[in-house]
Amino acid sequence: MLELHNVWKVFESRQGRKAVLRGIHACFRRGQHVGILGRNGAGKSTLMRMLAGVEAPTRGYIRRTMSISWPLGGAYGLHTSLTGIANARFIARLYGLSLQRTEEFVADFSELGAYFHEPVKSYSSGMRSRLLMALSFAVDFECYLVDEALSTGDARFANKCLEVFEVRRRSAGMIMISHNASHVKRYCDTAAILRNGMLEFYEDVDEAIAAYQGL
Repeated sequence: MLELHNVWKVFESRQGRKAVLRGIHACFRRGQHVGILGRNGAGKSTLMRMLAGVEAPTRGYIRRTMSISWPLGGAYGLHTSLTGIANARFIARLYGLSLQRTEEFVADFSELGAYFHEPVKSYSSGMRSRLLMALSFAVDFECYLVDEALSTGDARFANKCLEVFEVRRRSAGMIMISHNASHVKRYCDTAAILRNGMLEFYEDVDEAIAAYQGL
């Protein structure tokens, strides 16, 4: 499970302290496909970083008893001074995977060719996205975090990512944050709305979408 207990996130600003998340209690179970809807500025990306463990709560705590991915679709986890293959090796060692199989998978999936052996800082944004998606799919996570969208790069590569993800989600959970209701309707079984620092859960996705569109 992934549990949030009285989770607050407070930022300091010129206007004073601003609470983006306000005492959230939530439980995400294995196999659930949950969409989190919210307007721009609602705190979705902050919540996603905290679920991934990239950012700590100001107050409260998050308990993880299943393997959680870094946010797919976001620019997380790359060491830009390292080469693509060195990043793949780092992920393999971190998650106890076969070095050779991980290198081969990431090289094949990312389609970087000779650039796989060059420092990531020399990559274009599209090449970095392809490497990130390949690294994400190199690990069989129990729950995938999806930041806004799965598609990246050109149409052919985007379809390739979607095909792999469709297979993975049959045996894994997913938490998707988005302001696009159609993405949530397509991929999620239940949904929540993040507004005023709180999560409001809905068992019915269509009901959640209707409430979100009425904001």
